[in-house]
Amino acid sequence: MNYKFYTSALVDDIKPINLKYEYIKNPKMLYDILSDAWCKETCAPRMQDRWGEDNKTLGQCSITAFLAQDIFGGEVYGVPLGDGNYHCFNIIDGISFDLTSEQFDHPLDYGKSVKQLREVHFKKEEKYQRYLNLMSKI
Repeated sequence: MNYKFYTSALVDDIKPINLKYEYIKNPKMLYDILSDAWCKETCAPRMQDRWGEDNKTLGQCSITAFLAQDIFGGEVYGVPLGDGNYHCFNIIDGISFDLTSEQFDHPLDYGKSVKQLREVHFKKEEKYQRYLNLMSKI
């Protein structure tokens, strides 16, 4: 598969820390699995009218990043988008990767990111339910 998601270095050596997900060998394999799992129902509600098979990663960033954190560890960071929202991605052992970066038609400035906390994101019940839905599909 041709991977188009953003990464600052090779992610092949990033391995799961959670034994529940030991079958997911690296972030590329997670991307492959999620490509069949992302759907309109897991998309952020404000973007669902624009979600489609041609842009599966649209509106999936925070739930995907927190799921990747559950599997591989590390931290979740967010790039400020200028509208008060953040686009979430992962940093593990100094390697950044963004499994949902394809939704953008322009490069993001990952250097201006700030740490994101699941406790804050999951205060929104709909987001937590979307996360659980996505988790149930892997």
